[in-house]
Formats: sequence, C-alpha cells, structure tokens
Amino acid sequence: MGAEFIALTLPPLVVATLAGLACAAPGNFLLLRRQALLGDAISHVVLPGLVAAFLLTGSAAPPVMLAGALAAAALSALMIEIIQRSTGADPGAAMGATFTTMFAGGVLLLELSGASGTHLDVEHALYGSLEALIWLDATGWSSLLDPAALAGLPPELPQLALIAAIVLGLIAALWRPLVIATFDEGFAATQGIPVRALSLALTGLTALAAVAAFSAVGSILTIAMLVCPPATARLLTDSLPRQMGLSLLIAAATAILGTLAAGYLPLLMGLPFAVSAAGSIAATSGLFLALAAAFGPRRLPLSRIT
Repeated sequence: MGAEFIALTLPPLVVATLAGLACAAPGNFLLLRRQALLGDAISHVVLPGLVAAFLLTGSAAPPVMLAGALAAAALSALMIEIIQRSTGADPGAAMGATFTTMFAGGVLLLELSGASGTHLDVEHALYGSLEALIWLDATGWSSLLDPAALAGLPPELPQLALIAAIVLGLIAALWRPLVIATFDEGFAATQGIPVRALSLALTGLTALAAVAAFSAVGSILTIAMLVCPPATARLLTDSLPRQMGLSLLIAAATAILGTLAAGYLPLLMGLPFAVSAAGSIAATSGLFLALAAAFGPRRLPLSRIT
C-alpha cells in the first residue's frame, strides 16, 4: 500500500499543493484589487499558446509548453490594455472579451490542426492531467531519499516547486509596496512607489503561476485556487498578513483533501467510477468557501442580503 501511495497518489498531491500555493498568493491581491477575473482570463488564454508551441516545435515538453503559454499570456495582457484604452471599456469587460476569444480560438486551432490527437485536448485543458502524474521509479518511502528514483519524478513537480518558490519569494520581497498600492494607489504614488510597475509585476506573477499550474491541473482548478482560498481567508480575518497565511493553509488543505478524496473515497463507497482529482479539489475549495461564508466571523448577515 505504501509503494502504491508513493507512486500513484503522492506526485499529484504534491503538484496540486504547489499549484495551490503559487496561485493563492497573488490571488489575495487580485481579490482586494477587485481583479479576480484576471486569473480566470489568464488560465483560459494559455490554450492557444500551448497549441501553437506544440505545432511549431512538435514537442509537448514542459519548457516548450511553458514558453508558449507565457507568450499567450503576454499577448492577452496587451489585448486587454488595447481594448481598455481604445474603447474605454471596463477592465472586467475587456478581460471577458479577451479570454473568451482566445480560448475559443485555441479550441478551434486545436481541432483544426489535429493536435487533439495528442494529450492536448479540451478535456485536458479544463481538468488537467493530475491522474497521469505517476512516479514510475518509486518503490516505497525509501525512494524519497534515493537520488536515482527522485530523478524520475514527473517534470511538472520540480517545475511547479520552482515557480511556487519564485512567486512566494517575490511577493515577500514586494510585500510593503504591494500592500500600500493595493489599498491606496494615490498615496502610494505620492510616496514614490511605482504603482503601474507593481501592477504589471502582479499581473506577471499571476500569469506565471497560472501558466505553470495550467498544464498539470487545468483551467478549472487554476481558477479555483486563484479565487477560493483568498476569498475564504478574507471571510475569516481583517488582517492581510493573516489572510495571506490562512489562504496558503487553505490552498494546501484543499489540495490534499481533494486529491485523497478523489483517489480513495469512490473505492470506500464501492462506486464503480473514478472522480477527477482537479474537480474534487475545486469542489473542496468551494465547500471551504461556503462554510466560511456561512459561519465565518466576517460572513454577510442575511438581513443585508434580503
């Protein structure tokens, strides 16, 4: 049982946890800036970049996919800026128009090019491939200390570990100016803080996290991790440092519980079908948010809703 857990369950569990941490950290600032839709947009617009990178190189290696996805994210950011400046549209409207257009274009390119015959398909784009992240070289817990076995880890794991470290490290380094600019851009500008550069940096970190997570966990879970853990933490505290810490804990908890539930709950219940790990984690994130909304100290009173 130990060898089976290490080989089949531990890699997707760790990958999902790393994706949750990388996405939840910038998600806190997106939530406070009322830009949560930006994460939704980025997680959708990477599809045409993935397909184009595959068609140009004939390779689906993680570095190639990451480069294509980052190029698509950069293009989408430019499109959003152009739409806003040329039409005066609301940022949400510009994001919505951009991500729906690019995702639809990616689906058409995928089907017309024949690339859907590979692992690049719409289902993979939506749900990711957590279940396919198998550690074939693992023989048991001792493999965690075996350099030869560790070399056979799914490439998504070290890639996401590096991205999560970069995102968390940069947010820690930029913490003070980010907080000031998030709550009062005017005051931040008077203090000499480069507000626009910080906004671009936050967008870049969000894109980096979303792109890295997309190929492994799909767009649905990427969106859930960008929004649900920060929103849940926001309902539990008024302190931004505590909110950040809670959101990271919630992201890790939902990744672990969701992965375990997808892998073992159907078996325990005697069900004849499997459950998507990404879907299970996203549903767990939603459940945590619902519980916080119902019982959290900052929940919205029913009297204000009615």
